[in-house]
Amino acid sequence: MRRRRPVPWAGVAWVSRPTLIALLSLAVAVSAAAQPPRPAAAPVSDYTVGPHDVLTITSYDQPDLSGRFSVEADGTFTYPLIGRVKAGGLTLRQVEAQVKKQLQDGGFFNTPQLSVSIEQYKSQKVFIIGEVRSPGMYPLSGDMRLVEVLARAGSTLPSAGGEAIIVHSATPGVSGPTWPTQGDSPNVERVDLRELQNGVFSLNVALRDGDTIFIPRAESVYVFGQVRNPGAYALQQKDTTVLQALSLAGGITERGSTSRILIIRVVSGQQKELSVKLTDAVRSGDTIVVRERFF
Repeated sequence: MRRRRPVPWAGVAWVSRPTLIALLSLAVAVSAAAQPPRPAAAPVSDYTVGPHDVLTITSYDQPDLSGRFSVEADGTFTYPLIGRVKAGGLTLRQVEAQVKKQLQDGGFFNTPQLSVSIEQYKSQKVFIIGEVRSPGMYPLSGDMRLVEVLARAGSTLPSAGGEAIIVHSATPGVSGPTWPTQGDSPNVERVDLRELQNGVFSLNVALRDGDTIFIPRAESVYVFGQVRNPGAYALQQKDTTVLQALSLAGGITERGSTSRILIIRVVSGQQKELSVKLTDAVRSGDTIVVRERFF
């Protein structure tokens, strides 16, 4: 029997918002060769150790000195032969140098050969709130970026808007999320999730200790009359047209007229009826009514 050759994966077709973030990580890997180079991320060795982190120390001189060591609340941990070692506020390479120095100063080894890495990230954290499946606090591990945190939160809900608002904390180590304030601020970044999905990987923002990711609820438009699925629909992108809003409602029925569409809109507190074309933009809160054909 002739075996079929596997067909290489060529891309991701358009998917609904709930599965968007789950596929982004795969899209990043597949499109890596095509994306423009971005600034190099800080290596994990530059991670700043804090209380409750768990370190792995591998000793090449004496395997019995290898193991896992928890950093205590005062920023220190206990290591065989030398006792207390300061780790809080130091990078992994600085902790490594400190352990080597104390082993040398104690006369145990002339040139200790060992390495220090992170077993569990517990001291640094980020928060994600808003329209995601599992909002809450997540440990910040190494070079963590926006897509990874969204994936850990179970992706966005269907009610989510097309934007992520990232509030960078001015004081690392905060105990709770920081809500975005009105207006723009130097410590606030806004990310268009649709553009990120479409390959603008520079929007995959690097996160810092204490950051909060806020996913706001999408604005809604209401579609009634001669459409297949009348109801309220979330606007997932800016400048949504009448045609795009109608497509959310399943399109116009056989009895509907594309030339007899009106929008009911509140302007300055007054309700107005506006005749529109399919290419006109809709606003949040609009009610689109598709009327019957004359014949």
